Amino acid sequence: MIILIIRTFILYILVIFSVRFMGKRQIGQMQPTELVVTMLISNLATLSLEDTDTPLLIGIIPILFLVSFDVIISIFTLKFRGFRRLVSGTPQIVISNGQVDMKKLKALRMSVDDLLESLRSNSIFDISEVQFAIVETNGKISTYQKAPFRAAEKQDITPDMKQSDIDPPYVIINDGNLLTKGQDAAKLSPKELNNILDSNKTQISDVFLFTCDSNKKYTIIKKNNHKRS
Repeated sequence: MIILIIRTFILYILVIFSVRFMGKRQIGQMQPTELVVTMLISNLATLSLEDTDTPLLIGIIPILFLVSFDVIISIFTLKFRGFRRLVSGTPQIVISNGQVDMKKLKALRMSVDDLLESLRSNSIFDISEVQFAIVETNGKISTYQKAPFRAAEKQDITPDMKQSDIDPPYVIINDGNLLTKGQDAAKLSPKELNNILDSNKTQISDVFLFTCDSNKKYTIIKKNNHKRS
């Protein structure tokens, strides 16, 4: 019994360390690779607990290997966008300009009931209130409501400021990489993009994040952390 307690304590500390080392994410926020590694770690930890004749290292070594492998994968996903898309996928827009993209829902194998359930989890019970919705890589749906249904903000009570039903800003440049999908969605021509970059005295490779909406309202964050809107 004492041996089992000691094994349990050692594996408990190891699993806690492993989960913390992989990053602070909730279960619902985990990427597919992180979820798989977490499940494997829990299964490997039970091997040494179910049979006390099994050497403790049989459970410890694979866990350390999996954690190291996950860290390496994380480094690659940070450095290489193509690899990140391969491993984690990309967010998919399912509602744009208030219109549901049925083809995208079918490709995601998501039923109408699934969509409505996700909207209800965001406290939206009428799909007609939704201006924009996107399925994140972890399966969660993020929503942006139409102007009349959004929570009141400071500009809403200013007489000369009016809300408009437009999609939220699209990502145009991500860590020095131009995203043509976002550029097309924002209807930002190459000439307009170049003019904006020139006016900010920067170039694509020097931009950490550049977002823009269909009204050409943009935000640029340079790699030196200088932000300009």
